[in-house]
Amino acid sequence: MSLLTILGLAGRSLIALLFILAGAAKLFGPKPFLEHMRQFRVPAPLLVGVILLEIGAGGAVLAGWNLRWSAGALSAFCLVTAVVFHADLRNKVERTAFFKDLALCGGLLSMAVAG
Repeated sequence: MSLLTILGLAGRSLIALLFILAGAAKLFGPKPFLEHMRQFRVPAPLLVGVILLEIGAGGAVLAGWNLRWSAGALSAFCLVTAVVFHADLRNKVERTAFFKDLALCGGLLSMAVAG
């Protein structure tokens, strides 16, 4: 196995782990996530889709399966998350979360393009 293959797997694993763990947290303890969604007028039934996306696409990224689609879907999800939940750029914590989500969006978009 080449160094580039190992580094690619490590990079995919680290990004995928973020989404898989986030999805699992929502699955096993949804209450705080539902409350947060309610604050931003995001319909509660969307949480099921978010969980499926985070765990499913996160697992697909980890496995390298349908990478263009799975990384692309997570990239779009990060962009929407930044805009919907972290748009208060006057707040330092929200501004940091906004730009972290944009950075993840960019990294995942690069992964999707590279396939």
